Amino acid sequence: MSKRKPIQKRSLPVKLSERFSKFFESNKAGGILLIFCTIVSLLLANSFLANAYDHLWSKEIHVDFLGLHFPHHLVDWIDDGLMTVFFLLVGLEIKRELIIGELNTVKTAMLPVMAAIGGMLFPALIFLLVNKGHAEFMMGAGIPTATDIAFAIAILSILGDKIPNSFKVFLTALAIIDDLGAILIIAIFYGGHIAWFYLLAMLLIAGLMLFLNKKGVQNIFVYTILGLILWVCTLQSGIHATIAGVIMAFCIPFGDGSKTNVSGKLISLLERPVNFLIMPFFALGNTAIHINSEMINGLGSALPIGIFLGLILGKPIGIYLGAIASSKLGLAEINNNISKKMIVGGGFLGGIGFTMSIFVTNLAFDQTALINISKLSIILASVSAASIGYGILAQRKK
Repeated sequence: MSKRKPIQKRSLPVKLSERFSKFFESNKAGGILLIFCTIVSLLLANSFLANAYDHLWSKEIHVDFLGLHFPHHLVDWIDDGLMTVFFLLVGLEIKRELIIGELNTVKTAMLPVMAAIGGMLFPALIFLLVNKGHAEFMMGAGIPTATDIAFAIAILSILGDKIPNSFKVFLTALAIIDDLGAILIIAIFYGGHIAWFYLLAMLLIAGLMLFLNKKGVQNIFVYTILGLILWVCTLQSGIHATIAGVIMAFCIPFGDGSKTNVSGKLISLLERPVNFLIMPFFALGNTAIHINSEMINGLGSALPIGIFLGLILGKPIGIYLGAIASSKLGLAEINNNISKKMIVGGGFLGGIGFTMSIFVTNLAFDQTALINISKLSIILASVSAASIGYGILAQRKK
């Protein structure tokens, strides 16, 4: 038998679709705003306003809905409530890419898919190796597996025309798949005790939404009400509440993906609030870290080292090997405009964990000390990865 030949590289220029360009620009501005909010939050948390700032995010807000009482701190409402809207938008974007976007064929999807899989496995493996013998830290293995799409796109936007469109599509698709992987990790490993009544109710609501979808119901108000009920059932079921956003995304009508469809309307409606309100609030509420000498000394322990090395080494190694292996095995094609050096640089940008890594940290640990030192490690790793990735990609001429 003859050996299977790898799929040849192609050098055709890639023209960005209007939808992709809008998505890219929105995340670019959102990423820049995230950087600003993170800096502000760290400064406030380490200033004379630290106590008042901490008190703001720990303020308890009581809400009654469907006969249930929800007492949550402000930061918890952001993480469990507003972040559900973020996951709804992510789910809608993933769905769009799978149906009509860059992931709608095996040939176009396999390169970012394999790169994303490698970029999730290697960070987790490095974390587990570093933390071998520390059972109390093992739940943190999911922390370095995610990529912050907004930050990565913000770095690409700064590089401008030095980066070909084909690479922008590759890295964005990789980050979207990475988000899907993070969602699955959260659903499987970071749920609580299962309340079967609410789990059944959640499945029934999802089934109803699918039924309405099949019947051609396009009323966005109906899906919104059902989505709220779905969120309550998911929150009470023991599965993390934000998964409701993803379930809703895959249950509502997509149609032809136009703006007149429910899915298109929601994407247009949610992009700006998510990028310019929800994500900044998440950054402000979750990076209020009071840095002291004890925390700095603790950076030499296994937990923060595992997170740091997972993001700064595991991500680029995994993404590079995943992409190259898929090409060598003939599973995918790499545009000639994308060099191996660019894949390495993109791998480091994949090491910008930030939003999703911080989100997983909040689920992985209960102790404030572990959460804060993990977040500090994430920030240090993300800044380092962004700097290295930028430095590699900036060397490319237009």
